[in-house]
Amino acid sequence: MRLTPITVENITIKNNVFLAPLAGYTNYAFRRLCKDYGAGLCYTEMVSAKGLKYGSENTEELLYTDENEGLTAAQIFGNDPEIMRRACEHEKFAPFPIVDINMGCPVPKIYKNGEGSALLENPQLAEKIVKECVKSGKIITVKFRIGITDDTLITKEFAKRMEGAGAKLITVHGRTKDKVYAGEVNYKEIASAKNTVHIPVIANGGVFSNADAERLINETGADGVMVARAALFDPQIFCELTGAENENRLTMFEKQMEWTKQTCDQRFTTVFMRKMAAFYVKGVRGAATYKERLFKAQTPEEILDIAKEIWG
Repeated sequence: MRLTPITVENITIKNNVFLAPLAGYTNYAFRRLCKDYGAGLCYTEMVSAKGLKYGSENTEELLYTDENEGLTAAQIFGNDPEIMRRACEHEKFAPFPIVDINMGCPVPKIYKNGEGSALLENPQLAEKIVKECVKSGKIITVKFRIGITDDTLITKEFAKRMEGAGAKLITVHGRTKDKVYAGEVNYKEIASAKNTVHIPVIANGGVFSNADAERLINETGADGVMVARAALFDPQIFCELTGAENENRLTMFEKQMEWTKQTCDQRFTTVFMRKMAAFYVKGVRGAATYKERLFKAQTPEEILDIAKEIWG
């Protein structure tokens, strides 16, 4: 696909290929890996504004970053405008000039709390949240879905409201809340957002190859694409999309393991890298046997030994 920089207020993002915020996965090590392979902008896992307010240790851990990572956006979720603004102003957000507000998460617990995709049904509250968060001085962006169901599509109106409230970029996931992550992407709805607002529009949904990304751009007119699940199976999809240099799969895995160990304890590193190895082994002969062995591994070293068998 054609790479172009994206300017958001006073910040220029090097290219228009983004990594989506993925709960349970887009930690420091994974973001840094994807950036190495060309991703223009990566997002933290979504952070609970209330969790930050009440000092949740886990919530603060999600915001770990350092000078080696470079420009990163933080993502928050919640439904109280004041608490959301205070989250943006929290000291843990200091390294993140861009804060994205999640208005698309379809997880039942989040939706039932009136957060994530539930805000699609309450556009007035969504506007208040954005307006309040803008007061923090952060560059505010919004990620949302095209509606709750195909009978309640709201893309055009919602995009206009978000821009009017002060959002400087929007990401549109071209599926409804009830589709979760399955089904066809509605290009027409994403295009309606692009044709309505004057801020950058990033298209999200169904990008598993360069051909997918090009089709998404061509069908919607969007300014860029956001990659989600495909990156879990192969972070080097960003090499395909941006022309960055590929690495041996073992080298990739060793880098991610090392960066995870730098920032997390042994137990987390073991559990997380088992999950990642299970994604990466897809398509390898004997994958089922390798997965069984991986999930029995008790230390990072055991996992790395199996990885060397697979890709060494």
